[in-house]
Amino acid sequence: MMSGDVSSRGVTAEPLAHVTAEGRPHLLREHLMEVGRLAALFAAREDMRVFCELAGRWHDLGKYRPHFQSRIRKENGFEAHLEVGSSSDKDHATAGALWALRMERRLGPLAMAIAGHHGGLRDAEKFRSRVGDPEKLKLLEEALTAGVPEDLRALTPGLDFSWLEKLSKHRLEFWTRMLFSSLCDADFLDTEAFYDTSRVEARRVGATLEQLARALRAFMDQKQSGAPDTPVNRVRREVLSAVLARAPGPPGVFSLTVPTGGGKTLTSMAFALEHARARGLRRVIVAIPYTSIIEQSSGVYREAFGELGSAVIEHHSSVDPKRETALNRVASENWDAPVIVTTTVQLLESLFACRTSACRKLHNIAGSVIVLDEAQTLPPALLTTILDGLKTLVEDYGCSVVICTATQPALGMRPGFPEGFPSVQELVPPELNAFERLRRVTVRWPESREPMSYEALAEAVAGERDVLAVVHRRDDARELCALVDARVGEGTTLHLSALMCPEHRSRVLADIQKRKRRGEPVRLVATQLVEAGVDLDFAVVYRSLAGLDSLAQAAGRCNREGRLETLGELRVYEAKTQPPPGVPQAALAVTRTLLAQDPALDLFSPDSFRRYFERLYANAARDGKGIQEARAALKYEEVSTKFRLVEDDWSAPVVVPFEGCEAVLDEVRRLGPSRERLRALQRFTVTVPRKLREVWVERELAGVAAETVVFLGPEHRSAYDETFGLLRDRVGVLDPAFLIPG
Repeated sequence: MMSGDVSSRGVTAEPLAHVTAEGRPHLLREHLMEVGRLAALFAAREDMRVFCELAGRWHDLGKYRPHFQSRIRKENGFEAHLEVGSSSDKDHATAGALWALRMERRLGPLAMAIAGHHGGLRDAEKFRSRVGDPEKLKLLEEALTAGVPEDLRALTPGLDFSWLEKLSKHRLEFWTRMLFSSLCDADFLDTEAFYDTSRVEARRVGATLEQLARALRAFMDQKQSGAPDTPVNRVRREVLSAVLARAPGPPGVFSLTVPTGGGKTLTSMAFALEHARARGLRRVIVAIPYTSIIEQSSGVYREAFGELGSAVIEHHSSVDPKRETALNRVASENWDAPVIVTTTVQLLESLFACRTSACRKLHNIAGSVIVLDEAQTLPPALLTTILDGLKTLVEDYGCSVVICTATQPALGMRPGFPEGFPSVQELVPPELNAFERLRRVTVRWPESREPMSYEALAEAVAGERDVLAVVHRRDDARELCALVDARVGEGTTLHLSALMCPEHRSRVLADIQKRKRRGEPVRLVATQLVEAGVDLDFAVVYRSLAGLDSLAQAAGRCNREGRLETLGELRVYEAKTQPPPGVPQAALAVTRTLLAQDPALDLFSPDSFRRYFERLYANAARDGKGIQEARAALKYEEVSTKFRLVEDDWSAPVVVPFEGCEAVLDEVRRLGPSRERLRALQRFTVTVPRKLREVWVERELAGVAAETVVFLGPEHRSAYDETFGLLRDRVGVLDPAFLIPG
């Protein structure tokens, strides 16, 4: 049926919210009432329900305008529903915002949420300009004249501003975000239910927290009963028992300080599930800084939960398309599932986003147990805002936060650090002495401040059979790898850095395991990307002096499984180069200060990390971007722009000519980009400076597929080295083999 046939087919004269291509109507009144009901149901607090219901009932009042109804009928609802730009022709949000302000001036936050329910939350100045525009005022009058029903217009009984009026500026800003989230999700879900019932079915989750907790208990009981009575297994059992004993306690902020090998992945999940059950919380959200750790942790959870493993939703950019389910796709939109495993970036940036799609999940974070894995990676420059957001979730929205790491950051409130948590409860009793009992590594600190030459380091590495050397920079890794190779035989030394695409790195890691199983020497030179989320185990690790947390991560790759008859060795050396600027260099300076005070510094003592992080945070500008000031002024767009955990505007991905990429790239060329195909291509990408990529495209050294995917073709095969990955200075030097006719 053509669009123009809708009215001729006799679509109801009642005002419409949407119309399908077949002419099936979605009545506007029904849509508004249902969105109001759902928004109230999604309210993050009991005293928000009335406000959420009003936002739902008023959000599309502008659709009552005769002109808008005419457009809906003419275009079958598809174009009309998407608010593109701010033209009065398509604006159906401002009328509801204006009505909220007319009914009660104190409903300003609600009005902001309504105004942004398609385009996103705007800065307060832009919102005031919008609702103060005389042309916009006409939109409300047209809707009212058309006959908005009285029961939709009316204020809901029980509207109580007492709690709202007591909120600080930052808490009010966050309250508005929560209201906005409930409204957006309700609007999306009701519209989705009208257009696509298959997605509604896909949202059904086949497991509860109770079922998951029961499955995990059974798995861990079986695992422990079959484990030998070793010192490591005894510590793991004692840690788990002590942590679970605290699960019924009140919600709050907890720390789970477990040494490497202490079983924190399953212990933290076990605590989170039991705590959620005991306190009536709704879900568990595990936030992890690196996608490589997410993939490992998700695999552990799926194994532990067995047939219920599909209830674990992974939300990150590297989800394997072959493993992604329909539930994973839809639940990633709003996190309506019992267990979410995501990145720290995804979680925290969602708290301070302004876009509808990013904010939609926010109300489902309320009432959750949030596990922050490897929490020492939180950027010091954003700590004030991060901790304020987490405290708000705990104090206002019923969350519990579990700070989970072997290198516990100092996030408690203290003099000079007022933004810290008022109380942090450690879950592992100190009398367990877990760190000393699981000590597997001895540390050899540098004997002087004199840098160790790479020639000397290469000699030392070449003299070991099972050794990892970690350097500051990619160029350092290439130089050292070549020097070691010159001593042990070309092509023998392995290399890992971010100039290698993920598929290449995976193959190197697989090669390491094969060599170890065959009893062959393994010498690996790498940047610090191996220090988290990479399951490596070496007898000796060399690490350039760096932040204490980085050194501890390197130590975690040494005697990881405790199989050596003696302790492994972490040999720390002074490098001739500096780590990258910013936090890495500041962290190095703090470590040097601590070593000057205590040359025998214990790398594995929680007290060492407390002192380290206190100094690191004290020296940092913890709100250097002025985000808190922007939040107080309700500058949602500015906050969203400034709050970035990873400053990657300077970089961009390039698909490199690595074996296997051409088939995926060809699918993108033929069939166009899709979620699955783009994710498959991520296995073959390397990040380069954005300006450099632009130069390559401009000079036609790099191609563009499907308008968005930049790639280096097979003619640049020589620019991708089988050991070192992308050699940027060789892009433009054609592979001689490519010039030889077939």
